[in-house]
Amino acid sequence: MSASVVADMSKLPWAGFVPGTDKGCNTKAKPEIWTERAKFKETNEKRMAETAKLAAAAKTGNLDSLKTAFAATADTCKTCHDTFRNK
Repeated sequence: MSASVVADMSKLPWAGFVPGTDKGCNTKAKPEIWTERAKFKETNEKRMAETAKLAAAAKTGNLDSLKTAFAATADTCKTCHDTFRNK
């Protein structure tokens, strides 16, 4: 998958977690998404920043830079899932 697509997709979760989306459906999302909005926002902003760096690294063609950026991006995804998603 293109790193630029990943960067664009990193902006999409907000639409799925607006007020009221915690009701009426089966979800793996933890209540903290809605009760700790500032923390959720901060986590998502870090992910968006790292995915932007990943997209930039992919354009350089430098494999070491790409590996570093990928690892940082993956860490932000994991942090969010560990904090805000039920297993």
